[in-house]
Amino acid sequence: MPTLFIVLPCYNEEAVLPSTLHALHEKMSALMSAGRISAESHVVFVDDGSRDRTWEIIEQAHAEDPLFRGIALSRNRGHQNALLAGLMTVKDECDAVITMDADLQDDVDAIDGMLEAFAQGNEIVYGVRSSRKTDTFFKRSTARMFYRFMNMLGAETVADHADFRLMSAKAITALESFEEVNLFLRGIVPLLGFKSEKVYYERKERTAGETKYPLKKMLSFAFEGITSFSVKPIRMIALTGALIFFASVVMLVYCLIRHFTGQTVSGWTSLAVSIWALGGIQLLSIGIIGEYIGKVYLESKKRPRYIIDKYLK
Repeated sequence: MPTLFIVLPCYNEEAVLPSTLHALHEKMSALMSAGRISAESHVVFVDDGSRDRTWEIIEQAHAEDPLFRGIALSRNRGHQNALLAGLMTVKDECDAVITMDADLQDDVDAIDGMLEAFAQGNEIVYGVRSSRKTDTFFKRSTARMFYRFMNMLGAETVADHADFRLMSAKAITALESFEEVNLFLRGIVPLLGFKSEKVYYERKERTAGETKYPLKKMLSFAFEGITSFSVKPIRMIALTGALIFFASVVMLVYCLIRHFTGQTVSGWTSLAVSIWALGGIQLLSIGIIGEYIGKVYLESKKRPRYIIDKYLK
């Protein structure tokens, strides 16, 4: 029987945690009773610097039931770093780890399929949404565009997969060798190259609390993923520059022809449009290049990606 740990990052989740604790207690107890997992299995909540009673609830759950453990980060470090903190903390104590969100939108019953795929020799099992019916049309459309765009840029993302996945201890040890500060686990995990499988599930509505990924945060997360995994945006800038240069040569020839045929007319419109267009392209290009330079700056400092304040073991 494998020893299974479930890692859940939490940020201001006091409203949903009681339901999550109950659901996971029932699922883990059922799996242990059926002989699917070892009695040494645990559920680990990673408090990512919450400002509400999240850590207090985790402490209480740990005191009442040894099934539950807690990790408190010293400050908010973001969802991806909280996931990594949980994985790296428990990797030597288990055979496999399942990461999932604390809001109960990930289907706990999909854990059965993940364990079956793991027993068949898969080192990584991705939880993939069978549909996106619970999303708004805007979110559904932009999510599909994001995955397609990421794959077009060369990142090996799994469509409709977030961070609900099973990873073996072997896979987590391999993940530890990736030392970048700018984390995008959805792109890094497929790079490990181990045998993998997909388990499909229906994502549920959030039972309580508010989403931790509003539009602003989703856009930031998408941009982080794109610039962390591809230099193609910089190459696109170079291509755009080449096209604009070619267009300027064509315009030069056109202007000379108009001049020598006596058809020149002073036009402020074309001049203004050209200035605004070139200025906008230059600023956009500088911004994209600056994003990459900023990432190099952050990586060069090699600051810790997270600091653990407490571990309730």
